[in-house]
Amino acid sequence: MKPSARVTVYDTTLRDGTQGTGISFSVQDKLRVAERLDEFGVDYIEGGWPGSNPKDVEFFCEAAKRSWRHAKLAAFGMTRRAGVKVEEDAQVRQLLEAGTPVITVVGKTWPLHVTEVFGVSLEENLAMIRDTVAYLKSKGREVFYDAEHFFDSYREDPEYSLATLQAAAAAGADLLVLCDTNGGSLPPFVAEATKAASAAGGCPLGAHTHNDCGLGVANALAAVGAGAVQVQGTMNGYGERVGNCNLTTLVPLLQLKCGEPLVPGLERLAELSRFIDEVANVPPDIRAPFVGAAAFTHKGGLHVHAVQKLARSYEHIDPALVGNERVVTISDLSGQTNVLIKAEAMGFKLAKGSPEVAKVLQEVKRLEHEGYEFEAAEASFELLIRRTLGEHRPLFQLEEYKCDFVRSGDPTAEWNRCTATLKIRVEGEEVRKEGQGDGPVNALDAALRLALVPFYPVIGGVRLDDYKVRIINGRRGTAARTRVFISSTNGKAEWGTVGVSENIIEASWQALVDSFDSAVLRAGREA
Repeated sequence: MKPSARVTVYDTTLRDGTQGTGISFSVQDKLRVAERLDEFGVDYIEGGWPGSNPKDVEFFCEAAKRSWRHAKLAAFGMTRRAGVKVEEDAQVRQLLEAGTPVITVVGKTWPLHVTEVFGVSLEENLAMIRDTVAYLKSKGREVFYDAEHFFDSYREDPEYSLATLQAAAAAGADLLVLCDTNGGSLPPFVAEATKAASAAGGCPLGAHTHNDCGLGVANALAAVGAGAVQVQGTMNGYGERVGNCNLTTLVPLLQLKCGEPLVPGLERLAELSRFIDEVANVPPDIRAPFVGAAAFTHKGGLHVHAVQKLARSYEHIDPALVGNERVVTISDLSGQTNVLIKAEAMGFKLAKGSPEVAKVLQEVKRLEHEGYEFEAAEASFELLIRRTLGEHRPLFQLEEYKCDFVRSGDPTAEWNRCTATLKIRVEGEEVRKEGQGDGPVNALDAALRLALVPFYPVIGGVRLDDYKVRIINGRRGTAARTRVFISSTNGKAEWGTVGVSENIIEASWQALVDSFDSAVLRAGREA
């Protein structure tokens, strides 16, 4: 049975995804990711748990100042505490203070958790669900009830599991989210339990699945087939343990294979996937379905011959539908489409097959071979195009820079600082400056600002929000090549830049210079 309503997409990369090992986002990262998700066309973006940490509080504060074109922001939290009036519960109050149009409230569904872990009676747990949902609804919010461990609970105690759903529905919940929290259910059982919940709950259903058995996507598909009208998951499958349902797989499956019109920007999927990996500072999975670099790569001779004659002989979809591309390993033409799409979005008028595109593509491939990644470094990519096409005027010519760090045996000594000295030439004038900082990049930043602000005042308003380092070829030990990513803002826009070198200071310098260069370019366009 197919759902009667359009299936919506609820992204929890910024909350559940950050529980994954090695996944961490700064506030600025979260805002950039949320904006890309909104642009992509997801319906709901769960920003975090207000009050659980200062980062999420700041995120919701900053998010409230921005306009969201498509997505609704959701805050996540728990039902009221046992024995506490809902209007007096501090955590419930923080959910409201987040100011989001949607609140997702998680409650206990499994008697094992209610009595053995939570330590309350089954009756009190139902009251906690009812009170919290009704109170949040009375404040004019769209409320989703997140039924934690629903499938484990339904397997052991169907009657109580359904009673928790009925309590939330009776209190006015807009959606009941069935969670396979431990990720141990199989698709036939998910379908069976979803049908039972649909019959008993009297409320639209969503599905929140985990991937512990490698079935997160399959279970979400089973739930939709049984009547669920919302799917929840994370981009690239980030999440606790082995991860959540991977939206980069589920969304194209539902849209292209099942005919569900989920998002308007599906052709941006591959770029979005790589962008989020880069911001999270994790290597992309080249074998990921739909979005991986190898997803449409053909190497075997028979396959290559067949694909060149008839692409669908060895491809289940046109890769362009998800923003990916066909790669035949003997071809030197792969990559033009992505370069053209990104260049056009930046205002460059390039024709496919032109010498200009070939030149840009050749430079992209050369730099990517050295370790550069441009998915989250769009400002560096724009500068690359300008330099390659001869349209770039550098802010200065470097003559030399030097960084010194002297450390005392006393770690509290005030002179444990790094000093950077800089000699550059700006508009024919030699400029020498010295800056100090906590480290070499901080000191170089200070020196470069002192040198450039008199010529380019806009640089004074640039703030470096984030700094990430990734070792590219770790087997070389301390001689390994390093990629540095810097996120910058002028208070109105954010941009990313990248640098690569065996020397971490030089890689940082490249990203820093690109950041200031981009700030001046942006100011010129806005003037």
